[in-house]
Amino acid sequence: MSEVKAVFFDRDGTLVHDVPYNADPDLVRPVEGAREALGMLRERGVRTGVVTNQSGVARGLLTDADVRRVNRRVDELLGPFDVFAVCPHGPDDGCHCRKPRPGMILWAAGRICTDPADVVVIGDIGADVEAARRAGAHGILVPNDATRPEETAHADHVAPDLLTAVRAVLNGPPRGHVLADETPIRQAYTTGPVRGRRA
Repeated sequence: MSEVKAVFFDRDGTLVHDVPYNADPDLVRPVEGAREALGMLRERGVRTGVVTNQSGVARGLLTDADVRRVNRRVDELLGPFDVFAVCPHGPDDGCHCRKPRPGMILWAAGRICTDPADVVVIGDIGADVEAARRAGAHGILVPNDATRPEETAHADHVAPDLLTAVRAVLNGPPRGHVLADETPIRQAYTTGPVRGRRA
């Protein structure tokens, strides 16, 4: 059984393609590998959640109802998730929940009665993994076009894609800076020689 009890995902840019200040559920599109990654976790009994900053609410670009509709669509496409945590505040509001502060992760862990030390947070920017660190959880950065190079350099753990990040935690907390999917390597050593080819 995995030592990791729950994996919390950033929403935009991690689970679904980022549409800035998205208020339209029809624009929700899962990233490649998201369904498979979540399926692997659920098959192993690992709880799943979403922790998302939605400052568009504070900026007047979204309503709470808009966020709920988009989250409902995310849950329809990729759920069921055990917990959703949303911070509607702006960067200057001084709230305790907005990533990189740890409030959302601590709240979400409490909702599912899980110690933050048994939680992995997967996101696409430095604020996601910093929030995990401050909460006492493990953070994995999955960079995309929005990720700054310095965020990748400073992250404790980096994975090239969502599937690799999830595979890395199935047997326990992440280890190493760059997490590589070793499945092809294992297969090369366990499937035996390829017939019909000459050395």
